[in-house]
Amino acid sequence: MQRLTINDIITALKGCVDPEIGINIVDLGLIYGINIDASNNISLKITMTSPMCPVTSVILADIQLRLEHLQGAGQVNIDLVWEPAWTPECITEEVRMSMQA
Repeated sequence: MQRLTINDIITALKGCVDPEIGINIVDLGLIYGINIDASNNISLKITMTSPMCPVTSVILADIQLRLEHLQGAGQVNIDLVWEPAWTPECITEEVRMSMQA
């Protein structure tokens, strides 16, 4: 069995775009933690831009599907957390710069 890497997870998650903002969830800074165990089970800590985010279920379903379809992936566990609270400063500097251009 090929071991999954953090980079494999990040690459898959970059395909998951917040439909309201049009930016992928990695560059938005929504990913708070990734863990992969010896059996390729994936645990992900994620937040949303707001507890009232109307597309939370869409984003979570997209994440689940993308990670489950990674070759060799085991179980996928997504933990939605609210601390620390997301702020616009969580967005990658590269994306923040492109938004100002």
